[in-house]
Amino acid sequence: MGEHVIKLPDVGEGVAEAELVEWMIDIGANVREDQVLAAVMTDKATVEIPSPVEGKVIWQGGKVGEILSVGSPLIRLEVDGPGNVKPGEAPETAKDEAPEAAKSPAPKETKATPAEEKPAPKPAVQADKPKTNDRKTNGALPLAAVPRDEGEKPLASPAVRKRAADAGVDLRRVPGTGPAGRISHEDLDAFIASDGEDSLARGRGLARNTAVTEVPVIGLRRKIAQQMEAANARIVPITYVDEVDMTALEDLRKQLNETRAEGRPKLTILPFLMRAMVKAISEQPHLNAIYDDEAGVVHQHGGVHIGVAAQTPNGLMVPVVRHAEARDIWDCAEEVGRLSGAARDGKCSRDELSGSTITITSLGALGGIVTTPVINHPEVAIVGVNKMQTLPRWNGSEFLPRKIMNLSSSFDHRVIDGWDAAVFVQRIKTLLENPAMIFIEA
Repeated sequence: MGEHVIKLPDVGEGVAEAELVEWMIDIGANVREDQVLAAVMTDKATVEIPSPVEGKVIWQGGKVGEILSVGSPLIRLEVDGPGNVKPGEAPETAKDEAPEAAKSPAPKETKATPAEEKPAPKPAVQADKPKTNDRKTNGALPLAAVPRDEGEKPLASPAVRKRAADAGVDLRRVPGTGPAGRISHEDLDAFIASDGEDSLARGRGLARNTAVTEVPVIGLRRKIAQQMEAANARIVPITYVDEVDMTALEDLRKQLNETRAEGRPKLTILPFLMRAMVKAISEQPHLNAIYDDEAGVVHQHGGVHIGVAAQTPNGLMVPVVRHAEARDIWDCAEEVGRLSGAARDGKCSRDELSGSTITITSLGALGGIVTTPVINHPEVAIVGVNKMQTLPRWNGSEFLPRKIMNLSSSFDHRVIDGWDAAVFVQRIKTLLENPAMIFIEA
C-alpha cells in the first residue's frame, strides 16, 4: 500500500489560485479513477477535479471556502502500489486532524447558537413554581401574562422595589407569582434575565428572536462581492434614465412570435435591445470598451460582446453573447436562451462567463421604475431594462394607452461624458420606438 497526493491543477491560463467550493467525497470513502473529488471556482467558473487513480481518501487539503494555490496538495489517497509519496515523508498531521474534527458529529450536536447560550427565559423559570396567586385568568392567559389594571400598584417588598429601581425596571411590567400577585426576588431575577420581554406578548406565544446566523460569503457570492467592491472602488458612475414607448415593438414582437418558423426561439425584448445597441455602438465605438485604469488605456473593441446578467439559484452570473454584431434577431434570441439555461444549471464554461465589452441587466417584471445599474468592471457602460407598464400618453389631441418602459443606464464618467451617455441612450430609444430601423442596414 502507498499514498498518492493529488495537487490542485492549473484550472485556467494565468490562474494562480482557486476557491474550494465543494467536496464530493468524504474521508474514508473509496474513489474510482475519474471520479470527481472536489469543485473549485475561479473567475465565476466552477471546475470539477477528477481523481487520476483509484484509492481511499485519507486526507483533505482544506475546508469549503478556503483559497488554495495551484500546485498545493488537494487530497491524499491510500492506493495499491507505491503511490507518489516517498517513503518516510511525514504527513501534515495538523491538516490530517482538522478535517476529521470537522466531520465529527459530536461538535455539531453540542454546538449552541447565540440564542441558546442566553439564560433561560422567564416561562422556563416559572414552570416549576406553584401558582399561588388567587387572581383569576378566565382560562385566557396564564397569570403571569395578565396585565395589571390601570393605576394598580404592584405588590412587592421594599427590598424588591429598591432592586428594581436600581436596575431601572418598572415593576408594573413584572408578573408576580406570590399571593395576590406579589413580586418576589425570583420574579424580578427572571424578568431581568428575559431582557424585560413583555409578559403579555409571551403569554400569546410572541417572543423576541435574538438568534444570529453566520452565513459564510464563499463561492459565487464571494466573487460577486469582489466584483461589486472593485466597481465601487474604481468607477465614478453616471446614471441616465429615459422613457421608451415600446408599443410598436411589442406589436412587432407578438406578430413575429406568432408566425415564427418551427424550431426558432421565442423572441423577448432582449434580442431587439441587443441589435439596437449594436447599431448605437457603431456610431459611438468608445462605449464598447474596457478601461485599464492602472495603465490609463481604454481598449475599444470592434466585436460587440454583450454580457447578459442572469439571476441563478447560486447568485448573479453574466454569460456573454459573443459577436452580437454578427448575429440577427433570431440568433441573438437563441444564444441568450442557451446561455441563460447553462447559467441556471451551473454549466457555463469559463469562456462563456468572461470577455464581455458591455452588459445588459434586467429584472424582468420586477424591474421597478428606475434602477441604478452597477457597471461590470472594467467595462465602461451597462444598459438596464425596467418593467413595462401601460400608461396614458398625450399624442397632441388625446390621451392613448401606450406600453412604456424606462431604460436605466450607467456609464464610467472617468472616460464617458454625460453628453455621450445621453446620445447613446437616445439612439437606442429611437431604434426601439421605430423597430423597423433595427432591420435596416446602413
